[in-house]
Amino acid sequence: MKQLTLTEEADSVWQFLLQYKSVTVEKLVQWTGLDQSRIMVIGAAGVDDGHIEIIEIPRIEVDPAEGSDTLLERGLDERRAVAALIEEGGSAPMPRFVALAKEHDIAVSAVFRFGAARGWIKREKGVGGPPTVSVTEAGRAAMSGEAPDERAVRLALGGKRYLDEMDGIDVGSIRKLLGGRKELARLRDRTRRELALTARGELAYKAGRRLVVERSQLTQDDLRTGAWRDIALRPYDVTLPAARVYPAKPHPVRKIIEQTRRAFLELGFEEVGSPAVEVAFWNFDALFQPQDHPARDMQDTFYMAEPAVGELPREEWVSGVQAAHEDGGETGSTGWGYRWSPERAQAMVLRTHCTSATIRALARHPAAPYKAFCVGWTHRNETLSYKHLPVFHQVDGIIIDEHASLSTLLGTLKAFYQKMGFEKVRFKPAFYPYTEPSVDVMVYMPERGKWLEMGGSGIFRPEVTEPLGCEHPVLAWGLGIERLAMLRLGFSDIRDLYQGGLDVVEGVPVCR
Repeated sequence: MKQLTLTEEADSVWQFLLQYKSVTVEKLVQWTGLDQSRIMVIGAAGVDDGHIEIIEIPRIEVDPAEGSDTLLERGLDERRAVAALIEEGGSAPMPRFVALAKEHDIAVSAVFRFGAARGWIKREKGVGGPPTVSVTEAGRAAMSGEAPDERAVRLALGGKRYLDEMDGIDVGSIRKLLGGRKELARLRDRTRRELALTARGELAYKAGRRLVVERSQLTQDDLRTGAWRDIALRPYDVTLPAARVYPAKPHPVRKIIEQTRRAFLELGFEEVGSPAVEVAFWNFDALFQPQDHPARDMQDTFYMAEPAVGELPREEWVSGVQAAHEDGGETGSTGWGYRWSPERAQAMVLRTHCTSATIRALARHPAAPYKAFCVGWTHRNETLSYKHLPVFHQVDGIIIDEHASLSTLLGTLKAFYQKMGFEKVRFKPAFYPYTEPSVDVMVYMPERGKWLEMGGSGIFRPEVTEPLGCEHPVLAWGLGIERLAMLRLGFSDIRDLYQGGLDVVEGVPVCR
């Protein structure tokens, strides 16, 4: 058997491997004082010679979310809901349960999602009345102790972050209960590596070894004195994992915005803008949206308290829009048939789309040909979900051309998405008060295996264009930027773009 040759560093590792059956890399780092990368280089060299075995053990880390300790102290929504129902006698009609939830600041959706998954709460059809929400026996029993996921998060907060370190924890139930609960914790797949001597390695070590000094380079003295014979040049393994470096780069949404701007500028469009705090005239009325339309209610639109009202534009635009709403004016339409209110048109809102910018541009430049677009913040009173945000970016555009048609619109939008790297684009019929015909733009999202609506488009109705002095067909669209970013960057949840933490943003590739 060839004599074993080891460096001093490697020898320190081998001694521990000879003493113990197997040792984790973390323990070897702690005991030898060597860097983890050096331990792995020594282990890899031993693997090549058949002397060492590297054992990889998958682990699951529980990473508590910020504020999870507060959630546990307060009590999860489903736990507090069970307690409230027990005080009510164990069950309550749905209206009463909703009132209880509001009284105790409990999210009803979380109760039905997680309380039902735990088997704590059940919802039953009412007999001649509303549905009933009841506590199960499992729910009553849960009040006397911690649920597995609550215990796992509490242990992780105390320092035990891996499930294999936690006694009596079922991995399957933890994955089910914590898998979709980012406000409480995230589950991360990790790998624990252990080094162990093989039988061949143990025999080689006991047969005797030759110790050498390991260096990264030789000196003149080493060559002159012959000391180089007992020096081993340190090898470099470029395949070993190194520390990740996160250089400065734009936020992924900002990067998509700049790519969107570049795409439309390359298509010959002019970029325009408008105020984020907009007068309702440009946000709604100039787009032939009736003043009693549901989208103008406070549950959909944010109204300003100060300033509450703004100034209307030039009189000929206002009178033309008023006539279009009331009886169609000179557009050939019958209008909406109500008395238009200038006061409602003066209300100040957070703009709900950037079409307020393109309709302003149309009013300033009604002659054909003309192409303009705007990218900016928009605001809608939306419920947060994997595809909805209350504040988001939108790109809106118009094309004024005497020969413009629906095929021109579809071709322009398809060309834009192809510039952004997408081939699977389709359109479906839609309805909007200010365009006819109207179509929704759909792009395929492979992460969820479904088509995602990107925005609406169509040809402006005469009631929109003619009051502003435009007598040519006008193509228009409004597309969501964050949804586009989801597709480009591989996100399955739009909230991660802003709430995912620095590690999520850092992990986005510079080029994709």
